[in-house]
Amino acid sequence: MSELVLVNASGRDRAGLTAALSEVMARYDVRVLDIGQAVIHDSLAWGMVIEVPSAAASSPLFKELVFRAHELELNVHFSPISTQEYSDWISAKGQPRHIITLLGRGLSAAHVESIARIAERWNLNIERIERLSGRQPLVELGERRSAVQFVVRGEVDDLALMRRDCLHLAQELAVDVAVQEDDVFLRNRRLVCFDMDSTLVPMELIDEMARVAGVGTQVAQITAAAMRGELDFRESLRQRMALLSGLEFSKLEAIAESLPVTEGAERLITNLRRLGFKVAILSGGFQYFAEVLQRRLGIDYVFAHELEVLDGKLTGRVCGDIIDGDRKALLLRQLAKAEGLRLEQVIAVGDGANDLPMLSIAGLGIAFHAKPVVRAHARHAIATLGLDGILYLLGMRERDIEEGVNE
Repeated sequence: MSELVLVNASGRDRAGLTAALSEVMARYDVRVLDIGQAVIHDSLAWGMVIEVPSAAASSPLFKELVFRAHELELNVHFSPISTQEYSDWISAKGQPRHIITLLGRGLSAAHVESIARIAERWNLNIERIERLSGRQPLVELGERRSAVQFVVRGEVDDLALMRRDCLHLAQELAVDVAVQEDDVFLRNRRLVCFDMDSTLVPMELIDEMARVAGVGTQVAQITAAAMRGELDFRESLRQRMALLSGLEFSKLEAIAESLPVTEGAERLITNLRRLGFKVAILSGGFQYFAEVLQRRLGIDYVFAHELEVLDGKLTGRVCGDIIDGDRKALLLRQLAKAEGLRLEQVIAVGDGANDLPMLSIAGLGIAFHAKPVVRAHARHAIATLGLDGILYLLGMRERDIEEGVNE
């Protein structure tokens, strides 16, 4: 009768260890049922669940493995597995899995403990932990990025409530924590839709236009109220545009020439385009500035307000449809359909209340450095890293990420 055994080996990692141990087992016609390996700072943790053809053969097999492990300076341990234990393990394969991603400017034991406690509270088993960000030098050179991915298994009765737990934790520890279902769409996103103002650029451009026009304080107050969700977007746009009436259009050129982009934007878009993503701007801002970003970043689609200009000056009105929250969601749906994609394959990123409709329907909706009301209603949020933190939510590792240009 065959035996089921878990073989664990540990020690200093180097080339040839798996080959040497497998060579011994191959001579006994061992069947491999499961295998795994992890290396942390050159320290190996290696495991294999094996089926030994007959009990008579197991004793010499294990003896040889012990001798071979000793020669390799490895510690080896054997654990018998009952048929029932193995059957229980097989039955667990259908359990849902989720990805918990921890993002921040540094990683502490308290952060790891807090994620583990959340998993414990929701009766989830941590199957795997992976560092996605690069190795950290002892002496910091440049900006730190920390990203760790926890793969957890188990049923989640209320995913929205679990996400709220993670949001509270993120606010308490000044990190970002995202929870995603580990499904086929997690690795099959193909379209990303960005808000522009305070998302792709670190400012509200209408406020900058107002500053040039000498009405900065009045417009900024209206903008802030709208972003907090205290004022209807359409009404806020009408009020702000009225204050800009008479501004010379040529003065927008100076703003455009020095237009900054948000930290990580170029790095993110460079990598998304390399992976075949389509990139869109869906903005309640202005087409003139969106097209500047389109040329600079390689944006595929741009939807924003066209300024009405008469005799070289702004009239205080915009042409065409108002791009409010509902309009953004509609445009996102239309782009997904045009690209032959499901909504689950779309990423949406924004910071204001008028971004919530598109964040809610996208497969991955991210509130980026957003107002409290937006973070509270969005499923995912990034507040500690730049836009390139989104790459970690896609499961990308630092070694797979190319640097953006001109950052």
